[in-house]
Amino acid sequence: MGQGPSDLLSVGEVARRAGVATSAVRFYEAQGLISAERTAGNQRRYRRHVLRRLSLILVAKRLGIPLAEVAEVFAGLPDQRMPGKRDWERISVRWAAHLAARRREIERLEQEITSCIGCGCLSLQRCRVFNPEDALAVRGAGPRLLFEDD
Repeated sequence: MGQGPSDLLSVGEVARRAGVATSAVRFYEAQGLISAERTAGNQRRYRRHVLRRLSLILVAKRLGIPLAEVAEVFAGLPDQRMPGKRDWERISVRWAAHLAARRREIERLEQEITSCIGCGCLSLQRCRVFNPEDALAVRGAGPRLLFEDD
């Protein structure tokens, strides 16, 4: 099946339809997340499936998924055609696991802040944040008691 002129979109059309700035489209292209073809006049033209990729990038951004992980996911997708249902299912499963891990981390942080607020930081011997005389420095940088399991 051939490709008609209406199957290719300008950078402005892609930006408008995806709801991003043209600079964002160019940035994602420079990062290798999307690709463009060039016309005889050297203008960028994007296949329609780029809109799906941009949508996925925006969802990932909203979920807090780094562009490096998006690039990993895209590396397994077809570049010159619309990804299929199985492709999207694989991504969904992968990112659901990522969100579950983030959810567990947030719950752990909520428990820690509740215990800190509960003690009012008045009990310096029980407080998981307090580190008298930097005694925990031998165990590594950062708030060691917060990052170690009970």
